Amino acid sequence: MDVADAGERIRPILADVRSRGADAVLDWSERLDGIRPPSLRVPVERLARAFDALDPAVRDALAESIRRARMVHADQRRVDVATVVVPGGTVTERWLPVDRVGLYVPGGRAVYPSSVVMNVVPAQVAGVASIAVVSPPQRDFDGWPHPTILAACALLGVDEVYAVGGAQAVAMLAYGVDLPDGDRCAPVDLVTGPGNIYVTAAKRALQGVIGIDSEAGPTEVAVLADDTANPVHVAADLISQAEHDVLAAALLVTDSLWLADAVMAELAAQVATTKHAERIAEALAGSQSAIVLVDDLEDGLRVVNAYAAEHLEIHTREAREVAMRVRNAGAIFVGTWSPVSLGDYAAGSNHVLPTAGAARHSSGLSVQSFLRGIHVVEYDEGALRDVAPHVIALAHAEDLPGHGDAISARVDPGR
Repeated sequence: MDVADAGERIRPILADVRSRGADAVLDWSERLDGIRPPSLRVPVERLARAFDALDPAVRDALAESIRRARMVHADQRRVDVATVVVPGGTVTERWLPVDRVGLYVPGGRAVYPSSVVMNVVPAQVAGVASIAVVSPPQRDFDGWPHPTILAACALLGVDEVYAVGGAQAVAMLAYGVDLPDGDRCAPVDLVTGPGNIYVTAAKRALQGVIGIDSEAGPTEVAVLADDTANPVHVAADLISQAEHDVLAAALLVTDSLWLADAVMAELAAQVATTKHAERIAEALAGSQSAIVLVDDLEDGLRVVNAYAAEHLEIHTREAREVAMRVRNAGAIFVGTWSPVSLGDYAAGSNHVLPTAGAARHSSGLSVQSFLRGIHVVEYDEGALRDVAPHVIALAHAEDLPGHGDAISARVDPGR
């Protein structure tokens, strides 16, 4: 099934939510998630309770992840720039945050408090005034999102959290709904965050009603390595991404037959002892995963640039120099001490990244994702008179004389 197929399946959900609002959201949650949440909006007291009950070690880890992410994302904040084009004529580019965002945090096989961090931090640094988080209701937690998700929201100061996932969550964020208790989930301007294929299909279908970050597919890791790489580390990193999903892609690109054989042996040994062995084995055996042998690193670079992986690790001699030659990747992890797992949690970088080759044209989530550039044009009379002949000439060249007349009415009103 591809996103277009999923789009057909979710079309009735989107229409129903638009028509019936909160009742439709609750009905589809019960039908698809197997439980009807006690309320769509999670009470603030439950967020506080989840925070108080959080394992102190996890709380400290989340706090450190947030601290590092804030450091990196604070340096991404753009400043307004005024350009003096001519004396009396300036163009100022202002960077303004979107007013309201909806941040999707997946449920499913794993728990992703790190996704709360990666979505909320850049939005907050950008200055977004209104943030709503959605995450699927869980049968194991009485219809609320996982308590670790709720605790992460509390730690970040986000108190507008909804127990809803899937296409119905994206529709609720896009259209807005009146809640049964008289409150309202107001429509958002932008939805970010990864989800399953139905979430992706809903984002595609509603793009235009809302802005979206990207259409996230299954996770990917590519490793470019030579004979200096440690096969134990390479195998562990391939496994670390394969455990996400049976559709996860794990790719080793190497010019070393010795390394390829050693990694194969390590995979067999390590998969057998890991927790999610069946899921990982299926992902590694799938057509999306492979070991690619190349003649040399030049060919290896061509392969990884064509593949444009979500995550790319470099395990080679002069790893940083090789990394600087990569043009297409969501994020690049340099050397054996910078594994993807570090970036998933506590490097300070963002782990919401483009998949399925989209790194050829798109970036990962950042502060910039939540900002809009607006040009403010200010010309005085002299500056307009100076450029008027050029504007009028171009207007007539495009057969749009009214454009030229708007200039003439100012600089030659008696004409």
